[in-house]
Amino acid sequence: MATTVADYLLSRLGEWGVDKVFGFPGDGINGILAAFGKAGNWPKFIQARHEEMAAFEAVGYAKFDGHPAVCMATSGPGAIHLLNGLYDAKLDHVPVVAIVGQTARSAMGGSYQQEVDLLTLFKDVASDYVQMVTVPQQLPNVIDRAIRIAEAQRAPTAVIIPADVQELEYSAPTHEFKMVPSSLGIRWPGIQPDSGSIRAAAQLLNEGSKVAILIGQGARSAAAEVKEVADLLGAGVAKALLGKDSLPDDLPYVTGSIGLLGTRPSYEMMRDCDTLLTIGSSFPYTQFLPEPGQARGVQIDIDAKMIGLRYTNEFNIVADAATALRALIPHLDRKQDRSWQENLEKSVSRWWETMHKEAMVSANPINPMRLFAELSIRLPENAMLSADSGSSANWYARQLKFRDGVRGSLSGNLATMGPGVPYAIGAKFAHPDRPAIAFAGDGAMQMNGLAELITVKHYWREWSDPRLVVAVLHNNDLNQVTWEMRAMGGVPAFRESQALPDVDYAGFAESLGLLGIHVQDPDDVGPAWEKALATDRPTLLDVRTDPDIPPIPPHATFEQARNSAEAMIKGDDSAWGVVKEGVKTKIQEFLPHKEG
Repeated sequence: MATTVADYLLSRLGEWGVDKVFGFPGDGINGILAAFGKAGNWPKFIQARHEEMAAFEAVGYAKFDGHPAVCMATSGPGAIHLLNGLYDAKLDHVPVVAIVGQTARSAMGGSYQQEVDLLTLFKDVASDYVQMVTVPQQLPNVIDRAIRIAEAQRAPTAVIIPADVQELEYSAPTHEFKMVPSSLGIRWPGIQPDSGSIRAAAQLLNEGSKVAILIGQGARSAAAEVKEVADLLGAGVAKALLGKDSLPDDLPYVTGSIGLLGTRPSYEMMRDCDTLLTIGSSFPYTQFLPEPGQARGVQIDIDAKMIGLRYTNEFNIVADAATALRALIPHLDRKQDRSWQENLEKSVSRWWETMHKEAMVSANPINPMRLFAELSIRLPENAMLSADSGSSANWYARQLKFRDGVRGSLSGNLATMGPGVPYAIGAKFAHPDRPAIAFAGDGAMQMNGLAELITVKHYWREWSDPRLVVAVLHNNDLNQVTWEMRAMGGVPAFRESQALPDVDYAGFAESLGLLGIHVQDPDDVGPAWEKALATDRPTLLDVRTDPDIPPIPPHATFEQARNSAEAMIKGDDSAWGVVKEGVKTKIQEFLPHKEG
C-alpha cells in the first residue's frame, strides 16, 4: 500500500518523539484515523470525551513532561472546541501542537458543511505558527516547524490538513525551485548572560539589606542555584502560582505563594524589601510587588519579550535561569547580618502554624481547608497535583506544603474552569508510574470533570501506578464567583446563577468501576486520603464542604472587607454563616502561637 500524507504525518511525529496524541474523532480527520489503524495506533491516540478536554490533556502532559504535546480534532466544531485549551497553553507558555482537519480543497470557499476559516480562527491563539498543508511536499517542513516553534516560543502552534490531502500519496519535497526541504531535531543553546550586567547586578544585590526573591515556573530547573543565592543574600523567596513547585515549601525562608491567593509572609516581604530579584516569572499583579521606587530590581528571564514588564528593574538580564545564577554566584558576598532572613523565617513558621489552625476550624460540615491540610502531611514524595480554577485554587496555593519532588500546576493566566481533571489525566500519561491528584469544585466537575472520569475509566489500567485521585469540593455553590461578588462588587450572591444542582459524585465514579468515597465528617478526611492513596484504582473523594468559609487572603483590603459586609446587609442568604465562619477563621491569626 502506498504511503499517504496521513501515514507520513504519524511517522514524522514519531520521529520527533511524540508518543501520545490527545484527540476526538470526526470525519474531517478520517484519513489520519485510518493511518493510526494501519500504524498499530502509534503514536497512541488518547480519546478524550470532548476536544476542549483533549487540548487540556495535552497542556497537562506538556506541563508535567516538559516536552511539546499534540492534540487533534476534526474540522469546524472540533477545531473550535480546541481553542480554550490552546489559549490556556498560550497564556501559560506551554508548547502544544494542534493538528486539525478541514473540508476537502474542492469544497473550500463554497459554504460547505463544517467549513470554517481555520487560518483566521487560529490566527491569534497560534500566532507564532499556523499553516495549512495543501500538497504532500509541504508536510515535512510544516510539521517540523510547528514542533520547533512550539518548543522555541513555548506556545501553541497549529497545522491544518484538508481531508482530501490526508489521503493523497505522500511524496517528499524534491531538489527543485520553490520546494522546501526539512530535517528533524534541534539542539538548544545555553543562553549565556551578559557578563557586565551580571557583575553590576551582583553589586546591586550585595548593596541591598532586605532582599526579596520572586520565582516562577522558569526557575524550576534552577532550584539548587536559587537556594544558594538565597543563602548568600539572606533573602526570602516568594513563588508565583505557576512556580509553586519550583522550590520546596519546607525551606524555612520560602514565603510561599504571592498575589491574590498568596500568603501573608510573601505580602509583607514585598512590602518591606529594599531589593527585588525576579527569576523566571511574569507575575502580573503589580500591586503585590514593592511600591515604585521602594526597591532596586533585577530580573532574569530566558524570554526577552517577557522581561521588564512588571517592575522598574535596573537590570533586565536575558538568559537561562540556572546559567545566569551560576554566573552571578561568584560575585555575591555572603551577608553577615542575617536578621532579615531570620525574621522572615519566623513569619513563615507562624504562617504554617496559622494555616493548620485555620484548617482545623469547625465548619458545616467540613472546612475546605482541612481537605488540603490533611493531604499536605500525607503527600507522596513524587505526587503530581492539579487544581481547577475557583476556590480550590485558593487552598491549593496556601494550604499545600510542597516537598522536594512534588509537582503541581493549574491554569495560571487564563484561569479557566475545567482543566483540573484533564491536567491530571495528561500528567498520568506523561508519568504513569507516579500518583496524580486533582482538586475540583463541584462547578468544574459538572462543567466537564464528570465526563472525563469516563476517560479515566477507559485508560487507568494502562498506568503502572493506578492512583489518580479527584477530590471534589462539594458545596452546591459556584463559590469563587460568590465571594468575588461579595468582596469586589459589594452585592449579595445571586442564587439563580450561583446555586448548583446536587449530584452524587462518588456514586457516579462508582458506576464507572472507580472507587467513590463520601466524606461528610471532618474526622474522616484524613482516613479518606489514606484509603485513596493506598487503593488499586482511581478514586473520587466526594467531600461536603462549607461554602461559608471565606477564601479572603490575609492581606485583604479594607474596601474588600467593607464590600463583603455591605453584601451581607443587602440580604445575602448566607450572611450569618459567613460572619460566623469568617470570624472563627480570621481569629486564628491573632491567637497565641508556639513562638509565644
